[in-house]
Amino acid sequence: MGEDGEFHATDEAVDFSGVPREAWVALGFFWILGLTVFYQFFTRYVMNDSASWTEEIARYLLIATVFTGAVIGVAKNNHIQVDFFYRHMPRAMGFWLSRLVDALRILFFATAVVLTIQMMMRLGSTTRMTIVDLPMNLVYGVCLFGFALMLVRSVWVARVHWKRGYSVLERVESTMEDR
Repeated sequence: MGEDGEFHATDEAVDFSGVPREAWVALGFFWILGLTVFYQFFTRYVMNDSASWTEEIARYLLIATVFTGAVIGVAKNNHIQVDFFYRHMPRAMGFWLSRLVDALRILFFATAVVLTIQMMMRLGSTTRMTIVDLPMNLVYGVCLFGFALMLVRSVWVARVHWKRGYSVLERVESTMEDR
């Protein structure tokens, strides 16, 4: 409340410097998805002549949004975790177990990258989308891109954990910004 008896609100400056680059890519896919779904709605309910391609493209754009958005979760280290065990186990055991979790996460994403490449090589350029005549490897390429970025980010997260001497699993109150 101001001295004049009125409520005055001032906005703080918005700072996007902490937003990971992957978030902008995911936001781009999300906006294209939104526009596609709006076009689908418009052609179906306003024009009464539904565009058949929008259903398939929307599905693939949702996949792209999820895979690029998942990179943000890895970068911020927001994956699901069980803190209960770390609170009750010896500190040294928690230390090594959290290092094992980091290594297994890296191994998982590396395996996903390799398996996605193998699947794309098997499919080749002959497998096409159902309605739109484009290769399915475009969709799997986005998945590969997401897995590769998750691998890079998981290596980065592990390096941060190893450099500072603890992980979020050991100290629940910490974040990736704590260095």
